Amino acid sequence: MSDSRFTQVGIRPLPPPLAPAPRRRRPCLSAFLLGAILLGCLLCDLFIPKDPAYMDLANCSRPPSAAFLFGTDTMGRDIFSMIWSGGRVSLFIAFLATAISTAIAVIFGSLSALAPPWLDALLMRLTEILLSVPSLLLIVLLQAVLGQPNAVTIAIVIGVTSWTSIAKVVRTEVRQIRSSEFVIASRCMGGGFFHILWRHLAPNFLPSILFMVVMDLRSAIVAESTLSFMGIGLPLSVISWGSMLSLSEKALLANAWWIILIPGLFLIVTLLCITDLGNRFRKNANRKESNL
Repeated sequence: MSDSRFTQVGIRPLPPPLAPAPRRRRPCLSAFLLGAILLGCLLCDLFIPKDPAYMDLANCSRPPSAAFLFGTDTMGRDIFSMIWSGGRVSLFIAFLATAISTAIAVIFGSLSALAPPWLDALLMRLTEILLSVPSLLLIVLLQAVLGQPNAVTIAIVIGVTSWTSIAKVVRTEVRQIRSSEFVIASRCMGGGFFHILWRHLAPNFLPSILFMVVMDLRSAIVAESTLSFMGIGLPLSVISWGSMLSLSEKALLANAWWIILIPGLFLIVTLLCITDLGNRFRKNANRKESNL
């Protein structure tokens, strides 16, 4: 029999079980869609039914049908073939521009971080001046200087005007690790600037700027589309997503909604997928920094 005069001590109720940690959402759908678009653009010659540049004047502004899956534009070109062929040009410009801007940012940011204080301040003032100027104005100015646009010149123009933000991040990261023992040891052993950069500095700051590189890829696609939409990008003879959107005025006058909607959907889906992947890289980088 239990006695109410005594209280049992030393036994505590078990705490309630902890709720399982929420699973981190992985951008599988974005990676799948972006991979499918990239693969389709690269291998488009194997499955596109018609020559994307062929002007079938007897079938101008045809709506989507069995003969023309995405319809035709105002010049009779098959939009389905133009989407995949033009996407290859747009993505080529985006990747080349991103490679150029990333290379400039890594070299410029690392040089500024390792330079004497007066040179570092001078380089950062130059970067801030370039950041204060709208990038579209710089792109238009450089494109006017280079003359007749093509895929390579547009990629170069976009690349040399979009490196400033990444350069500031690279400078901050390099300033944090420039006094590390392995960097000092490499300097003492006669290591040059590029040797130290690629062997010791880059492996430490590349994960931090990876999400910015991905977002720079998105910005390059938008810049190319904007230039073509404004009529100062690729000529109409060179098919890209931007040059297809530049036909929007004629499409509206002809009441051909598919000429605008379908290329716009492909462009929006690509940008959303890249943005989702970029946010994932940013969260991973922030999580690693918080763990440190």
